[in-house]
Amino acid sequence: MEHPLQGQDQTLQQQGHSGFAADWGSDQRAFKKVSWGKAMMWILLLSDTFIFACFLVAYLNARNSTTVEWPNASEVFALHIGGANLPLILIAIMTFVLISSSGTMAMAVNCAYRKARKATAVLMLATAALGAAFVGMQAFEWSKLISEGVRPWGNPWGAEQFGASFFMITGFHGTHVTIGVIFLIIVARRVWRGDFDRDQRSWMSAGNGDYEAVEIMGLYWHFVDLVWVFIFAFFYLW
Repeated sequence: MEHPLQGQDQTLQQQGHSGFAADWGSDQRAFKKVSWGKAMMWILLLSDTFIFACFLVAYLNARNSTTVEWPNASEVFALHIGGANLPLILIAIMTFVLISSSGTMAMAVNCAYRKARKATAVLMLATAALGAAFVGMQAFEWSKLISEGVRPWGNPWGAEQFGASFFMITGFHGTHVTIGVIFLIIVARRVWRGDFDRDQRSWMSAGNGDYEAVEIMGLYWHFVDLVWVFIFAFFYLW
């Protein structure tokens, strides 16, 4: 005859095993209701995180290993206005514009949750306009440095690795911003037309008020803004 305590111990062991399995298997439940669009965006952002991290680590290694003096960012990125040199003024404006676009994107996502169609579209277009302004200022920055002699293989201010690091990192980030601007306009146009409110599925929406595409664009845009914070800190302030 089995002792009552033995049965109780077996019950506790079974509960412990089931609890352990539930803890380690929770990812199946956590992601079971996540759409493919949002899951794929997270995977894209994760892969992009590794790429940007590799670029920044390579930049830090190049800067620390070179024996030639690294150019002074305050001098290289200064603008000559009214006979005075304003260090990093353009970079400060670019950063303000891009960070402000995160605010308009966050408001667009909030309006999408409330199914405010026109407000969502307007805020997304405002975000795209700010992103386009950022890219325009970055193009001006590139043209200025190229006219001053900066090349991927050298520059007149010191270490030759500076040009390659600058064009690679800012160019890759600028490409992301440009792609984001294009898709913001596409999604905003569909929101404005009411495509997401119709009883019709598409590659962007399941219809019937599904505004998940706006949230997915928000994830992408906030990631692009966050990456710029690291580029700004490592490349322009150091």
